[in-house]
Parts: sequence; C-alpha cells; structure tokens
Amino acid sequence: MQPHHSLANQIVIVTGGARGFGAGIAEAFAKAGARVWITGRNEARLKATAARIRATPFVADVADGAAWDRLMEAVLATGGRLDILINNAGEGVKIGPAAEQTDVTIAQSLASNLTGTILGCRRAAAIMQRQGSGLIVNLGSACSTHAWPGWSVYSAAKAGLLQFTRCLLTELRPHGVRVTSLLPSWGQTDFTEGAALPPRPPEVLAQCISPADIGTLLVQVAQMPPHLVTEEIRLWPMVQPLGQL
Repeated sequence: MQPHHSLANQIVIVTGGARGFGAGIAEAFAKAGARVWITGRNEARLKATAARIRATPFVADVADGAAWDRLMEAVLATGGRLDILINNAGEGVKIGPAAEQTDVTIAQSLASNLTGTILGCRRAAAIMQRQGSGLIVNLGSACSTHAWPGWSVYSAAKAGLLQFTRCLLTELRPHGVRVTSLLPSWGQTDFTEGAALPPRPPEVLAQCISPADIGTLLVQVAQMPPHLVTEEIRLWPMVQPLGQL
C-alpha cells in the first residue's frame, strides 16, 4: 500500500461537530492539518468547540437546504474547494414503539437522520464531481442493519441512509470521488440521554466507542490512497455482544 495520503490543508466539513462523535472527528482532522468547518444548531456550544479545536464554526440545521447552500458558498469562497464531507449530524428524537410516535417525531427523525444528509450529499456531489476528487462519509448506525424494538423510525432512517450511500458511491466512483458508510454501535456520547434512555454503567461506558476513536478511524480512512475506497465499516465495542442492543 502507498504511504498515507496527507490531509494538510484539506478542506473538511463535519456536521454536528459541536459535541460527541462530531467533535472528536473534527478535532482529529484538525490535528492532522486539515482546515475544518463544523456545523450545528447551538451557536454557543459550536463556537466553544471551534475555538478549542481550531475549527471554523457555521450555525446550520442539516435539514435546512438553504443553510446547506450558505455553508457551501462560504466554504468555497474561502478555500475554493471541498475535499471531505462527514455527515455526522443526527438525533434519536423519540425512541419507543411505533404506536407511540407522533407524526412530528417521525418527520423530525427522518429529517435529522436521513433527509439532512441527502441534502448535503447532493451539494457536495456536484462540487466533488467538478473537482474529480473528494470523500464523503455518512455516519449510520448499527441500527442500519439490526432490528430492535423501539428503534423502528430511527432504524428506518439509518437503513435508508445506508442504501443511499451505497448508491451514491456507484454514481461518484467514476468521477474519482469516494463514499463511505460508518456504522458504529454503543458510543461515549449523550445520545442515550437525548433519546431518554437509561444510562450505561460507568464501567461499560468506559469501554464504548469514544469520539477520539471515531476521529482516529476516519482520519485513517481519509488517508488511504485515493485509488482505494472503504465502502462500509461496522464498528462494535468489544463490551457489547454483537447484534444485541
């Protein structure tokens, strides 16, 4: 295999970059020498993270197409290109039986976990096709391929994202653009709290996937020679029995 591809001055967007996996990913790319933009809806938290990791903050909701347009315009105005897009943003919204969902929670879950990423990919695909290079990484979930009670709506969004990502790779590969799905399971984030789920015991949480773990992995994916692509990565902590929630 060829030496690692340098990320120095590569222009990277990480959605949902203010906390959790997104912050870990953004920090890893910044440390690798990339010029990183992070997005999120909470301006104060976004700016604080950006200052800590030396990234550029951009307040945006991924479900808002106009916000994507403003982001891409700002990125291209300062750097002239987009090398890597990491679609990390997503949320549990409401984890519970389908019968207990509302039309609002269903729509919000699909917007946050599926539609928002597709909106970003549409714009990035056009830019990267013109460049003849680029990498898009879409963060799915173990729920993309496993079925658990209470996770139907979230899982449907993540399964849809997985298939969209597979198709996108077939479209962009001829243009020299790589597309990857990352499917993590238990993580050291506030996802479970945000989804109103019981917290994991500290000794278990300590062995779950950390934001730094995800960041290190995706930097390695990005550093692969441009003629190679990682189609899908399923990431499980050893403490979690495979296939169990």
